[in-house]
Amino acid sequence: MASAPFPPVAAAAAAPPRLAPHVPFFRLSAAAARRSSLSLRSPAIATPLRYTHHRAVAPRSRKRAQGLGATSASASVLAASAGNFGAERDGCLSCFPKSRRRGRLGLASFAPCALPHASGVSICRGVKVRPSHILHAAGPDEPHVASPTWSETSLDKPYLDNAISKEELQGFLNTPLPSHPKLIRGQLKNGLRYLILPNKVPANRFEAHMEVHVGSIDEDEDEQGIAHMIEHVAFLGSKKREKLLGTGARSNAYTDFHHTVFHIHSPTKTKEYGEDLLPSVLDALNEIAFHPKFSSSRVEKERRAILSELQMMNTIEYRVDCQLLQHLHSENKLSNRFPIGLEEQIHKWDPDKIRRFHERWYYPANATLYLVGEIDDIPRAVREIEAVFEHTFSANETSPISNASPFGAMASLFAPKLPGGFAENLTGERSPATEKIKPVKRERQAVRPPVEHNWSLPGVAQEAKPPAIFQHELIQSFSINMFCKIPVSQVQTYKDLHSVLMKRIFLSALHFRINTRYKSSNPPFTSVELDHSDSGREGCTVTTLTVTAEPQNWRSAIKVAVHEVRRLKEFGVTMGEMTRYMDALIKDSEQLAMMIDSVPSVDNLDFIMESDALGHTVMDQLQGHESLLAVAETVTLEEVNSVGAEVLEFISDFGKPNAPLPAAIVACVPKMVHVDGVGETDFEIYPEEITDAIKVGLEEPIYPEPELEVPKELITQSQLDELKLQHKPSFVPLNKEQEVVKVFDSETGITQRCLSNGISINYKITQNEARVGVMRLIVGGGRAIEDSESKGSVIVGVRTLSEGGCVGNFSREQVELFCVNNLINCSLESNEEFIFMEFRFALRDNGMRAAFQLLHMVLEHNVWLEDAFDRATQLYLSYYRSIPKSLERSTAHKLMLAMLNHDERFVEPSPHSLQKLTLQSVKDAVMNQFVGGNMEVSIVGDFIEEEVESCVLDYLGTVRGTSSPNTEECIEKISFRPFPSDLHFQQVYIKDTDERACAYIAGPAPNRWGFAAEGNDLFNVIRSSGADAGTSEKVNLDLMGKKHIDVRNHSLFFGITLSLLAEIINSRLFTMVRDSMGLTYDVSFELNLFDKLDLGWYVIAVTSTPSKVHKAVDACKGVLRGLHSSRIVERELDRAKRTLLMKHEAETKTNAYWLGLLAHLQSSSVPRKDVSCIKELTTLYESATIEDLYLAYEHLKVDESSLFACIGIAGAESGEDTNDDEPDMDLHGMAPMGGRGLSTMTRPTT
Repeated sequence: MASAPFPPVAAAAAAPPRLAPHVPFFRLSAAAARRSSLSLRSPAIATPLRYTHHRAVAPRSRKRAQGLGATSASASVLAASAGNFGAERDGCLSCFPKSRRRGRLGLASFAPCALPHASGVSICRGVKVRPSHILHAAGPDEPHVASPTWSETSLDKPYLDNAISKEELQGFLNTPLPSHPKLIRGQLKNGLRYLILPNKVPANRFEAHMEVHVGSIDEDEDEQGIAHMIEHVAFLGSKKREKLLGTGARSNAYTDFHHTVFHIHSPTKTKEYGEDLLPSVLDALNEIAFHPKFSSSRVEKERRAILSELQMMNTIEYRVDCQLLQHLHSENKLSNRFPIGLEEQIHKWDPDKIRRFHERWYYPANATLYLVGEIDDIPRAVREIEAVFEHTFSANETSPISNASPFGAMASLFAPKLPGGFAENLTGERSPATEKIKPVKRERQAVRPPVEHNWSLPGVAQEAKPPAIFQHELIQSFSINMFCKIPVSQVQTYKDLHSVLMKRIFLSALHFRINTRYKSSNPPFTSVELDHSDSGREGCTVTTLTVTAEPQNWRSAIKVAVHEVRRLKEFGVTMGEMTRYMDALIKDSEQLAMMIDSVPSVDNLDFIMESDALGHTVMDQLQGHESLLAVAETVTLEEVNSVGAEVLEFISDFGKPNAPLPAAIVACVPKMVHVDGVGETDFEIYPEEITDAIKVGLEEPIYPEPELEVPKELITQSQLDELKLQHKPSFVPLNKEQEVVKVFDSETGITQRCLSNGISINYKITQNEARVGVMRLIVGGGRAIEDSESKGSVIVGVRTLSEGGCVGNFSREQVELFCVNNLINCSLESNEEFIFMEFRFALRDNGMRAAFQLLHMVLEHNVWLEDAFDRATQLYLSYYRSIPKSLERSTAHKLMLAMLNHDERFVEPSPHSLQKLTLQSVKDAVMNQFVGGNMEVSIVGDFIEEEVESCVLDYLGTVRGTSSPNTEECIEKISFRPFPSDLHFQQVYIKDTDERACAYIAGPAPNRWGFAAEGNDLFNVIRSSGADAGTSEKVNLDLMGKKHIDVRNHSLFFGITLSLLAEIINSRLFTMVRDSMGLTYDVSFELNLFDKLDLGWYVIAVTSTPSKVHKAVDACKGVLRGLHSSRIVERELDRAKRTLLMKHEAETKTNAYWLGLLAHLQSSSVPRKDVSCIKELTTLYESATIEDLYLAYEHLKVDESSLFACIGIAGAESGEDTNDDEPDMDLHGMAPMGGRGLSTMTRPTT
């Protein structure tokens, strides 16, 4: 609950990202073109602990890994966010609409599954369209009218048949945007507002979110953090919420500056008796929000949890973000009212104090209920809402409070009003904390947020603030942020949407220019981002230029960034650029409109909540697309450059009279830097030096941007004909025993093929995502094939290929623009076992053929550049040197080295290893794996069989056939360190201004298919022990006629049972270590079950305080080993099954999940996987018994001789012994809390 915009994992703090880096092959693709968030940041590099599931990923890398969701990239977002270009920034939390309300990763909602599916690829959708007329949609007065049916013919009609006059054009632009036709709004007599949106995905489920309009900004001086405390106590103290746990419902909560949100994701009916769950869900939300029990025991329990949370999230990344928010909002309360609160105050509050704050703010008129999901009977849902909430507080309320605002008509300039208005007494008068609130009719907040901003507008008289510098010993690189703040422009008319579209086009051009111009050589920066986004939580639109670089290159990095900004501002975008990015936006918009009936409920809900918060008109995807098409016809190059130039004035005109002043300039820099041949030296920097660097960059000579020739195809028809003549591609039998060239499974819809060059093909046709395809190439080997002389060669090689970005005779710029034009997004990454290349593409205008052409060129005509190799090497070198500056990474790094006998294949390559590498050695390490029989390609999408098989034959069948290496023979032995050893338990100490602690506990486990590190086939062990003698048949029917599988005889036995065990262990860890003992805020159990390597391991990650961390480790060990003394009961197993089955059911609606299911179907290195593993997955989960789980548990090594543990402690007295018997230690040295990415909302409660 600290302030991360993500689910309550142990954040990047508790467990660093997986070892395999997410390495986009081409930095700018269709995604980049549509986002306009100028993110050129290098992706996350290899990190110590690799888990099967992506969990604690840092904010920036996490957002990239998510890709663009159905609503977050849609034209509706264009309409609902005036320039929400922050999709890859960890700026304001409004930029993270998708993940913030998810359940607890690593616990219930993101549990391990038998077949992993996480791809890590950031992929977007898009299809080309022709201009269209505006479809008339039902307006707000027709709430029950269904949205218009999508038709291809509607896209063929021109929007404007004839030229119109300027007056007619202005009349059109001033027309209000259409409102969502299915969105129902209402208000009860007691003031509670509700919004209902019927939505079919996922089926038979709904989202219920109760948003109370109170947050940290409403706290008095002695109440800082009390809203967050109430969130904890109210949510976790609810008995009615607990009763829902057995139904398959998931729930959570979070607090930000202005809101406290309680949410429940629930099935529509109970599984056993088919009872409607909506009344129970509403009843639970009513109790949580308006009738909580503030018992002393619950308050004390949550006080401990919050204090642990506060320390857990206080990473250096968080503190950096704190500084950004403090300086950006130095003129108002946003700089010192962070939701997590102040530790010294959290210690003091008693239940009465907390109750009084609740009485002041938590009442129906100050709340909004959102229901989105499969709610077919709207009138009945309204009656249920009335029955539950209608009488809450109504009997004791009398006359309303005055809501006069001291800002008067200017209030809307400080922050937009929400539709209908949120009322708050802006006079600042509040009932004293010591007085009980009198029974009055209270109104909702009228203006949000109730803070005043100093706007960065031309001609506004303000005193320029010098650059602020935050210097810390744990900071590794140089970064600088230039901020601009302006009022939010509500998107309510076509003119507003017109402006948003022009800004996105303009900023997309800047993104691409910097990315291609400087990434083609060795740039002085690591990344340059320009983010322009609305923030409902901050009540403003913020534009941010962020430059990161190695400390020695900081001056050049600033110069390059501001120089390119000025060049774009002065000369503008070219006609080619405008056409290119306009087309990309429209393609994406149309694709999302076609998917209108397959958008998940949570995405629609997040979109509606954020749009309401900003005062934007809420449209559905089809309305958004039609509105975008309409305004696209009116956009001119001159207008694009004029509107875009205004966005950049605070940078391009820096230092000029009447230029808009930056709201803040903040540099975050290290105290020490590494200098080759010298070692660590002091890093000195001064505000005036930063100012001078900006001015020097703006004075560099500038020249117009030349038009770049973009290839329409990478392989011409004549070239393709020649390749087919030369290679004669064909499909061959899948195996030598059977002469079958095509295997189709009717139950799953999976088709298997094999090409004459040895490449295996799997594909599935699905309408999950309309006219979209995804493709994954899997190459066996990965980092495991690295030997003692080539450590790091695979990951550096993969990164080198990514950095180069060239294929054949095409430059990086041409390839990236080819991706933009064809709406292709692709990535290249590696892990311990495999190299992956993933694509997402539109299935119109030959989008599939374009993606296959690109894959062919990468396989056959890849280009390896020396400067790309230098950049990749330097990146990993810098990352390795940063490990000692991160408590979590250094602790995990030490643990992995100890557990795996200093095997560097599972950690970052050391400087010594990197120095041994050459361009040729990394090329060989990667390309030697790219041989026919070692490659498997899976394709999933809304295509036809003839189309996909034609592409496969043309572009994969013409890849040169090469004999497959025996990668198993190439792999050096991997083993766990034997016992006894003094490395089984270790400690790491880091000097820091603030005290924190974390720990990792790990031990051996089998791989997914039942092979153990000793080389044992555990199925033979089970058979020899007679443990599989219970059933004679593999499949039978139980007494109820339900299909039952003998799980012990199935190849997925360990994948299934260990996944269920992980669910149960996580639940017990939370209950015991966090809830009962109060030793941590966050603890999680993760499994890493390999597919190819004959081993696996588990890791428990726990965060705590220095005084409690040893006790927390002992408690975690106790839970892990306590499954025999406290045996698993049916209720626990049933809950674990429901969680995993619910996740599986929901994920099968996505193409990316099916890619994961198809992986390794034909891989000789994963021989136990076949189609039965996919089609019997649900039955396997349902058939697993408690005895099955204990049989698998016997092969988890949890004894003291097998466990490895490492405790990390950070503090001013680094290296000194800590006393476990001391009470909670004060943290007065803790940095002030703030930050645009991490501090604007608390971590979800559970």
